[in-house]
Amino acid sequence: MTDSSDESFDALLEYIEDELAFATSHYNDSYLDRRVSSRMRRTTAESYADYLEELRSDPQEQEDLLDSMSINVTGFFRNPDVWEGIRDVLRTAAENHDRVHIWSAACADGREPYSLSMLAHDDPEIDASAVHILGTDISEKALETARQGVYQSSQTIDIADQLEYLTDYHDYVEETPDGFRVRDTVRRNVNFARHDLINDEPKAGFDLVVCRNLFIYIDNEYKEPVLETIARSLQSDGYLVIGKAETIPPSLSCGFSVLDGRLRIYERTPLDSRRSVRG
Repeated sequence: MTDSSDESFDALLEYIEDELAFATSHYNDSYLDRRVSSRMRRTTAESYADYLEELRSDPQEQEDLLDSMSINVTGFFRNPDVWEGIRDVLRTAAENHDRVHIWSAACADGREPYSLSMLAHDDPEIDASAVHILGTDISEKALETARQGVYQSSQTIDIADQLEYLTDYHDYVEETPDGFRVRDTVRRNVNFARHDLINDEPKAGFDLVVCRNLFIYIDNEYKEPVLETIARSLQSDGYLVIGKAETIPPSLSCGFSVLDGRLRIYERTPLDSRRSVRG
């Protein structure tokens, strides 16, 4: 970008942060530029300055941009080996607590929290009726899809492959003419709500937080407050699972220690001890 386009891009990001309440300053520029450029191609804007003017005058484009900026890459049972680790964590939590509370943060269209519910139902060592899952995201559009639990084949063409981790996925989804629907037995364990990990307050009382493939888009300087929000939302013996391609920088004193480095599973440590995770 030229100096002029740099200034226009910065002005655009400032507007998005100040007026649309999306914390652009926490995300890396390459991610933001990809999302903005994608939206620009769908409009008549030929420059960042043009697009800023369009944003100011078009509430629908504001909504579409915010939807595009949410992290929406998802799937059922992504990285099956990680789900074996999550299964072990759930079994441990179920042994230690009468009820198991799970937070699927940045859950996109709901496939991750539904995977957690399916896993609980599919494992004979876990009492699924005692498992309660909250899925949150910043995108209301994604949450609307999640609440419906209906997925079109055009959006999920490899559903059988995604769900073959289960003993028999037909126990948990029903086929429809153009896709599939998550069964009520699975949906009953899951609730959805809007939450912004960057700007909103911590929650409380969770035994497990699953937050996968968000941190790769956030600048290192902003990872620590997000991790502290998660840590404060966990029980003292809680766990965190992040994306397999992500890392928590060892320099961050963020309230976690490594349980399984390969699978990116962490244990909560007391925040006042300020222990750094091991690499």
